[in-house]
Amino acid sequence: MIEIMSPNDYVEEIQDRRSIFLAGSIEMGKATNWQEQLRNELMGVKELLILNPRREDWDSSWVQDISDSNFATQVEWELNSIDCVDMVVIYFEPGTQSPITLMELGYVAGRCSNVIVCCPEGFWRRGNVQIMCERFGIPLLNTKEEFIAAIKSELKVLS
Repeated sequence: MIEIMSPNDYVEEIQDRRSIFLAGSIEMGKATNWQEQLRNELMGVKELLILNPRREDWDSSWVQDISDSNFATQVEWELNSIDCVDMVVIYFEPGTQSPITLMELGYVAGRCSNVIVCCPEGFWRRGNVQIMCERFGIPLLNTKEEFIAAIKSELKVLS
C-alpha cells in the first residue's frame, strides 16, 4: 500500500495499482484524522494507492480564489485525483459542516461508478446526503466501522 498526499505527484504510482481517493471532512480542529485511521486499516492491502488530500503544510492564510496558486493547486489535485481513481470514498464527520465534501459528493454522484459514503447521525446535512446517495445508488453507511468494512470488501472485488 502506498499513500500519496496532496500536492505530490502520483502519475507513476497509479499504473497497475488499485486506487482510492479519500474525500471527506478535513476541517482542522473539528474533524478527526479519519484518513489516517483508514490508511492503518488498509496497510495490508497489496498494490493499493491511496490519494489523500489532507496536507500537513496547509496554510489557512491562502486566499480561496483561483488567483492563489497554492489554493488552485490543491483543488486541481483533488479533482484530478477523483477523476483517475478506481474508487472514491467519502466520510462526513459529525460536528463539521464540510462544504467541500458536500460539493465532492455532488461532483461524483452519477459520474463515478464506484463510490462509498459514510454519513453518521449528527452530520448537519445528513438528510441531503441520504437523498443524493439514494437517488444515485451510492452505498451509504452509518458508522466508520461499516464504512471501513465496505471499503475492504470492495477492494477484494477490485482485485
